[in-house]
Amino acid sequence: MILLTEKEKTSLLERFIKYAKVWTTSDSQQADIGIQPSTQNQFNLAHILEQELKNLGLEDVQVTGKCYVYARLPASKGKEHIAPYCLLSHMDTSEECSGQNVNPQLTKRGNDTIITSDGTTLLGADDKAGIAEIMEMLSYLQSHKDLSHSTIEICFSPDEETGHGMDNVPLHLIKSKHAYTVDGGNLGELETECFNAFKSKISFTGIATHTGTARSKMVNAITMASSFVANLPKNQAPETTYKMEGFYAPMEIKGSIENAEVTVFLRDFSTKGMQERKNFIDLLAKTTAKSFGGKVQVEHTQQYLNMKEGLKKSPETVKNLINAYKASGIEPVFTPIRGGTDGSRLTEMGIPTPNIFTGGHNFHSKTEWASLNEMCKALEVLINLSIQN
Repeated sequence: MILLTEKEKTSLLERFIKYAKVWTTSDSQQADIGIQPSTQNQFNLAHILEQELKNLGLEDVQVTGKCYVYARLPASKGKEHIAPYCLLSHMDTSEECSGQNVNPQLTKRGNDTIITSDGTTLLGADDKAGIAEIMEMLSYLQSHKDLSHSTIEICFSPDEETGHGMDNVPLHLIKSKHAYTVDGGNLGELETECFNAFKSKISFTGIATHTGTARSKMVNAITMASSFVANLPKNQAPETTYKMEGFYAPMEIKGSIENAEVTVFLRDFSTKGMQERKNFIDLLAKTTAKSFGGKVQVEHTQQYLNMKEGLKKSPETVKNLINAYKASGIEPVFTPIRGGTDGSRLTEMGIPTPNIFTGGHNFHSKTEWASLNEMCKALEVLINLSIQN
C-alpha cells in the first residue's frame, strides 16, 4: 500500500493552492462561437504547468495553440511493451461564480485540512485539485524509481466548463487507447455514466409597435419567452431532481419585443428520454408562439453523450481503476455524473475514459471546498493505477 509522507501531502496542498490562485475562468459565449481558449488567461496556467512538467523530466512537453498542455512520462524499463494510458484534467473554472483573486483559506478539522476560498469567489477544486493530484503523482513516480509503470500521457484541457473541452484535443499527439479524467468529487466515487446533454435555443419572433397603440397589433416576444419558461415542468428542474432524474434547465433569456431567445439545457440518462425532452421543447415552443400569434424556431445542439455504452466496450479500463481504488483501501462507489466531463466526449471519440474523484465539493459556488485527506487518497489511486498498468 502507498503511504504518503507529510512532505508529500504538503507538496500536494501547495501545488493546489498555487494553481487555485491563477485566474482561469472560461467564457461560454466565446466558446460557443468557436473561440478557443475562450479566455486568454487560461494560457497562464498552461505555461506554468508546461514548465513544471519539463522540470519533472517528462518528454514532448508542449502547449498547443488551442491551449492544451500535453506531456509524456516514458515507461519504466521492461514495461515499454505495455499500452500507454492518458490522464486528463481541465484548467478552466466555471463562470457561474467569480474565479478571480482566489484567496485559499486553510482550516484544521480533526486530522484533516479543509481548503476553501475566502467566500468572495469559488475555490477552483473543479478541476485544479485534479491537476494537482496528477502533477504530484508524476513527481512521486519520478522520485520512486522502484515503482515501474507503463507510458503515461498527460493532457490538461481548456474550456471544459463551457462544454467545449475536447473540441480541439490534440488526438494526433495522444497514442493511448484508454484514459481517465480526474474531475470527480466525493471520496470513492468512480464514475462510468453521465447525462446525455443537449442545448436548446428557442428563438421567438414578435411584432413591435408603439406601446400606446399596441392593442391588437403588438406581439411581444419577451412575453412569449417568459411564458415558455414559466411552463417548463417545475418538478423536472435542476433544483427539484436528483439521482437518475433528468431535467430542463433554463440558462438564459434575452431579447426585445420583436425578438427574444431562451437557452435551455436538456439532461437525461437515456437516449429515449432525451428524445422525449426535445419533442416536448418543440411542442411547448410551437404552442406558446401560436397562442400569442408569434413565430418560433428551435435548434437542438448535442453537447455530450452518456459514456456508459462506450465504457462497456472496454471492461479492462474500468477493472484497472477498480483495482487501484481497492489497493488504496477504497471501495468504489459507482455514482452517475449529473453532468459531464471531458471523458464523456473522449469516450464518444473512441477513447474510453471513466472519471476519478478529486476530493472537491460544492463545485461552481462560493462555498466550494476540498479535503486534503481526500485529495491524498485520490493521489494514492493515481499512483496505484500507474502500477496496475
